[in-house]
Amino acid sequence: PAWRAPSRSPEPMATHDHNADNSTLRRLVAGFEQFRTAHFSTDADLFDSLLEGQRPDVMVIACSDSRSDPAIICGARPGELFVVRNVAALVPPFAADGRPHGTAAALEFGVVALGVHHVIVLGHSFCAGVRCLLGHDHAAHGYTFVSDWVGVAAEVRVEMEGLVTEAEGGLVARRAEQATILASLRNLGSYPFVSERVASGHLSLHGWYFHFGWGVLQAAAGPHGPFTQLDAATTIVPAVPAIR
Repeated sequence: PAWRAPSRSPEPMATHDHNADNSTLRRLVAGFEQFRTAHFSTDADLFDSLLEGQRPDVMVIACSDSRSDPAIICGARPGELFVVRNVAALVPPFAADGRPHGTAAALEFGVVALGVHHVIVLGHSFCAGVRCLLGHDHAAHGYTFVSDWVGVAAEVRVEMEGLVTEAEGGLVARRAEQATILASLRNLGSYPFVSERVASGHLSLHGWYFHFGWGVLQAAAGPHGPFTQLDAATTIVPAVPAIR
């Protein structure tokens, strides 16, 4: 039988302990003090150079999920990554319709203004945005914007519904998370300033998947996969290489 997302009752609205919130904020401020002490005293040359502007070689399109910060995952230094984050790390297809497009604007700035040489779409395991896409339960949650946004990857939902599988939901969700990365990769190619730079040999596109339950980073071998594990000894092959 074709796979169907399990029906679920609406999740209750989260409640917050304001005292705990204040404790978290104090820890963040203390964390900034540690950052300032550790980096501004030891990386003075780096920060002096950043005053002159940013010159990142890599742009990352990542999920907004608090568990999947690309700078932390990759141990990046300030100035190394140009990052845009949104729900499910989605790239909508190109649309010159005169409306504001946040992800497209960041993509244009990174590729055209900054001249990055690599764009990475970074998805991750246990992605609530992808599971929301699969679950058809947007109205039950009362979301105003999430349903339309994850609909950017509607092709993934159709693909998963077409699967004939007895696999458990977690396995299907992981496949959907990776399929969403691939859909965003393919949508990147619809932007003329992206495809032109790929064709001229100045830009490569990558699809990465971070499984934080396993502590594993995987990369798409092509615009349709498959995903294979990355480590420091791996030859990094773009999903869509620059044409030279």
